[in-house]
Amino acid sequence: MTVAVIVKGWPRLSETFIAQEILGLERRGLRQLIVSLRRPTDKAVHTLNRRIGAAVTYLPEYLHEEPARMLRALTAAYQLPGWRSARAAWMADLRRDPSRNRVRRFGQACVLAAELPSDVTWLHAHFLHTPASVARYAALLTGLPWSFSAHAKDIWTSPDWEKRKKLTDAHWGVTCTALGHAHLQALAPEPGRVELLYHGLDFARFPDPPAGRPARDGSDAADPVVLLSIGRAVEKKGFDLLIDALAQLPAGLHWCWVHVGDGNRLAALKAQAERHGLSDRIEWLGAKAQDTVLAQYRRADLFVLPCRTAHDGDRDGLPNVLMEAQSQALACLSTRTAAVPELIEHGCTGWLVEPEDSAGLATALESLIRDPAGRVALGTAGETRVRRDFGCEAGIDWLHARFAGVTGLITATSLKPG
Repeated sequence: MTVAVIVKGWPRLSETFIAQEILGLERRGLRQLIVSLRRPTDKAVHTLNRRIGAAVTYLPEYLHEEPARMLRALTAAYQLPGWRSARAAWMADLRRDPSRNRVRRFGQACVLAAELPSDVTWLHAHFLHTPASVARYAALLTGLPWSFSAHAKDIWTSPDWEKRKKLTDAHWGVTCTALGHAHLQALAPEPGRVELLYHGLDFARFPDPPAGRPARDGSDAADPVVLLSIGRAVEKKGFDLLIDALAQLPAGLHWCWVHVGDGNRLAALKAQAERHGLSDRIEWLGAKAQDTVLAQYRRADLFVLPCRTAHDGDRDGLPNVLMEAQSQALACLSTRTAAVPELIEHGCTGWLVEPEDSAGLATALESLIRDPAGRVALGTAGETRVRRDFGCEAGIDWLHARFAGVTGLITATSLKPG
């Protein structure tokens, strides 16, 4: 079989978990076609993405930009046996969501259905929002089965009515956190429609952690403690809270903060740091490929990710960067939000504070900066846990078997850490 894997953009620096899964399935012999709703915007590309041999096709990002292609697609889609049911489903959705985005997704689905190679026998969407909309409409048009992987923003910012429709129409789905699984299963038409499947890490891509880290404790201005954060500059990452917390640290405590990532709030974060007089203690590296990111994990003393729930409901799932940091025995400081506590046990495999609490974050930062031995203990325990319980291989094996139609599978939920 060939599976058409529908993604929002390809390739993306922030979505190594998708590339890891596609490559893993490819290595197990599954043929895939990557279908992207958008063209790439990142300047760099991970080596991981370059290893994937699957062909990539790009749907029209804006329908008016490719009028001839759209006309051919609509003409072909109109001839398909599923046209009436697909159009009816789309019109029902459009009445509840009368947006250009909704029109665009149906147009993209028509292009996909019209241009789909004859050997494609399954559609699989990464993310339950727009990619799943395209997959659902295209499946109705073609009569093909479809499935989905749900992650974070797509779960928490999509309306319940739409999630119910997709959960009803999809043959099955997976999601990567227990929190998301409970939410989706409550909306599903029957038990077992959604499975919990942690995406984990391919540890073959990550070397053993450094033999040791300098015992920095913030007392030496010439050798400050290196704090590291990796993530897009968006509300849910909480980097504004981190800057406020850094401003509360004692003047005689020596540290530097390294941020890797881009995002629409980057300029605002830099201005906030300038107002606090912290600019000379911060390195803004921008978005980077995996080899650069790995070097930063190995250089740092403490990884900090103060996640929160954004005003629109968006929140993290289980951030890959926390697992990656732990793979390098790097102590992690995060918050009790989203699925972070599914990975980090407070005081044992990392440190957790309450979200939105910059004062509590500052207290934790000061304590961990001054305690290199404590950081080592947390990092060592975190590495042991993540390498034991959060590998990707079992989950990719499960997906491969599911796509191949193997019966008698163990349930994905049995693969969760225990």
